[in-house]
Amino acid sequence: MTEQSNSNHEQAPEERLAPRPLARPSVDPAQAATFGRPRGVDGAFDRLYRPDAGNGNGIAQGMKLSPPPPASLTEAFGRPPGAEGVLLERPQDDNGVSAKAAEAQMWAAGSDPWRDPAAGAILAGPAVQTEPEETPPPRSQSAMLSLPEVLFGRRVRPRALALLGVVALLVGALGGLVGWWVADTGNSLTGEATISEAQAGKERPAGSIADIAKRVSPAVVSIEVKSGETGGVGSGVVIDPQGYILTNNHVVSLAVTDKTAVATAVFIDGTRAEAKVVGADPKTDLAVIKVNVPNPTVIQIGKSSDLEPGDAAIAVGSPLGLENTVTSGIVSALHRPVTAADSSGPPIIYDAIQTDAPINPGNSGGALVDSTGALIGINSSIRTDASAGGSGAGSIGIGFAIPSDTAIKVAKTLIKDGKVVHADIGINAASVAANTSEGAQAQNVAPNGPAANAGIKEGDIITKLGGRLVRNAAELTVAVRDHSPGEVVPVQLVREKRLLTVDVTLGSD
Repeated sequence: MTEQSNSNHEQAPEERLAPRPLARPSVDPAQAATFGRPRGVDGAFDRLYRPDAGNGNGIAQGMKLSPPPPASLTEAFGRPPGAEGVLLERPQDDNGVSAKAAEAQMWAAGSDPWRDPAAGAILAGPAVQTEPEETPPPRSQSAMLSLPEVLFGRRVRPRALALLGVVALLVGALGGLVGWWVADTGNSLTGEATISEAQAGKERPAGSIADIAKRVSPAVVSIEVKSGETGGVGSGVVIDPQGYILTNNHVVSLAVTDKTAVATAVFIDGTRAEAKVVGADPKTDLAVIKVNVPNPTVIQIGKSSDLEPGDAAIAVGSPLGLENTVTSGIVSALHRPVTAADSSGPPIIYDAIQTDAPINPGNSGGALVDSTGALIGINSSIRTDASAGGSGAGSIGIGFAIPSDTAIKVAKTLIKDGKVVHADIGINAASVAANTSEGAQAQNVAPNGPAANAGIKEGDIITKLGGRLVRNAAELTVAVRDHSPGEVVPVQLVREKRLLTVDVTLGSD
C-alpha cells in the first residue's frame, strides 16, 4: 500500500490528457471505390523504399530520382567530414542539461506522441526560451575642451593668444581709421548725396493742359482790393505790354467808388504792383486797370465767334483766394444772355459763354482759354443751387464768361476814352412769360425814342432784331448792344396776332 502511494506520487508531475475517442463512420462503397487506396496499398502512402527491392539499394524498380546536387552546394551546405552520422546538437539550458537529454527524459515515461498519434499530450514548458537583454556599460565622461582647442584644434600657448589679440585690435583700429577718412572726405550723412534723377518726371506734350497752364498762368494775376477793414479778391488778365489788365467791374468796383481803396495786382512770381483803374463799364461788368511792371507776360487773344459747343475750355484764376488755380471743361453753350443784379448800378446784362469748367468766387475777371491757350472769355459769374443745401455759393458746373470779342472791344474803348457808349432802342422790355422763349414785350416806350419813331407801340412782342432771335427781355438787350449807335436794324414783332417788321435807327444810352 505504501509502495503504491509512492509510485503515484512520482508520476504526478507528468500530467497527460487522454486522446479524444476516434470517430470511425461507415464508408460508402461508391466513395471508397472512387477515393480509396489502390489495391495492394495498406498505408497512407505507397512504399517507395523497400529493403527487399530488387536493385540492392532499397529503391523500387522504375523509381526515378532527382539528379545529385552540384558539388559547390554540397560543399557549402553539407555536413563536415567525419560528421555524417551526427545529429545537430541543441544548446544547453540554464541548469547545464542539454536539450537532447531533456527531451529524452520527457518522453522516457511513455510513447512518443510525434510517432504515436494515440499517445496523450504532455504539458511542458515553452519551446523557445527568451534570453535576457544585455545592459550596455555606462559611457565614461570625457574631459571638456578648452577655448583654444575649439578654435584651433589644439592647445595654444597664452603668449600666442595674447599676440593674436593685439593683432586683431590693430586690424580693427586700422579699418576704423580708413572708414572715418572715407566718410569724412565725401560720404558722410551731412555731405552731398549723389542721386540719379530723371530728366523729365512727366511727359507734357504741346497742347496739353499742363502746357497751356504754363504759358497762360504768367499773364493771369490775382487782384486784391482793400479799403479799411473791407476788401475782396478777384482775378485779371494782362492784355497789353504797357501793363493794362482786363477784369470784371465788380472786382474793382470798390476802388471806383472809394478813392481811399487800394487795388494790388499779384503776379505768379510773387511780384506785387499797385493798380490804377483806367475805366469801368457796369452794364457789361468789365473794367481795365493798369500797373507799372516792366515786360509783363501778355495773353494771346482768340476769337470767341469761332467757338462751338463742345470745344475745350480752361479757366485760370484765383478762386476763393487760391492763386494760379487751373480747371478744365468744355464750352457748354454760346449766346447765353445773363442778367446779374448790381446794387451799385444798373443791371448787368451780357451775352455769355456757358462752360462746365469749375468756376467759383475769386475766378471773376480771370481767363477762359481754348485748347491753344488763346483768350476766349473773361470769367464773370456762376449759377448756383441754394435749394440743394449749404450756402449755394459753390460751382455746380454752370459758369458764364464774357466773350473775348465783346471784352476786347469794350477794353479798347475804355483804354481810349475811359467809358463806353452802348446802342439803345428806347424801350423797357419784359419777358412774355417766365422761363419761356416767346419774345420780349415792349413796355414804357420812350417818346421820340428810336422805337417810338419806328412805330413800335407798347404791348408789341419783339421776336427778332437784326439777324438774331429774341426769346426774352435779356436777349433783346444783348441783341441791341451787338450794334452801334445810329445803325439801322430791322425789328420783327407781333401785334394783335399779326407779324410786322419795322426798321429802327438805334440811339445811344
